[in-house]
Amino acid sequence: MPKTATQRIVFGIIMALVMVYGMEVYNAALRNGGLTNSVFLIPAGELAVLSLLVMALETFIGGPLARRLAFRLVDPEKDRPIVITLTISVFTVCCMCPMMSLVATIAFKGGFNSQIAATWVQTVALNFPMAFCWQVFIAGPLVRFAFGKLFARQEWNSVQPLPRPRKK
Repeated sequence: MPKTATQRIVFGIIMALVMVYGMEVYNAALRNGGLTNSVFLIPAGELAVLSLLVMALETFIGGPLARRLAFRLVDPEKDRPIVITLTISVFTVCCMCPMMSLVATIAFKGGFNSQIAATWVQTVALNFPMAFCWQVFIAGPLVRFAFGKLFARQEWNSVQPLPRPRKK
């Protein structure tokens, strides 16, 4: 997991891209009445803008709130790291899904109109199961694995070799 500010930024960028891509494919499939090859081609501009928005919301609102809620249930001193990671992931989805569903409601589903509340609630209801499963079972493990591979070499290179034992 990230240990430095640079690592946290890299991890956040990768996670935002993977989560946005997965959710955009899912929502495009919903809009088009099913999954087709064309829904995998998300416009790069849309992906970049939504990823930046996710990173901003997660950094300033969703992440701090998710961690505060998670650490009411888990104790870093007593609980296994995977339990802590999964608890934070679940609460992150609980915080981020309603916020990003509101963004999607405003940007893609008619904006501010008389049905905004109903459209937003429906969008959250449709997105939450996918966001939860995507984060817990696909994006989270995939990004943690890729991040571990990406930064393992740096950690390995920073380790000093052990001195050789002297012959007697």
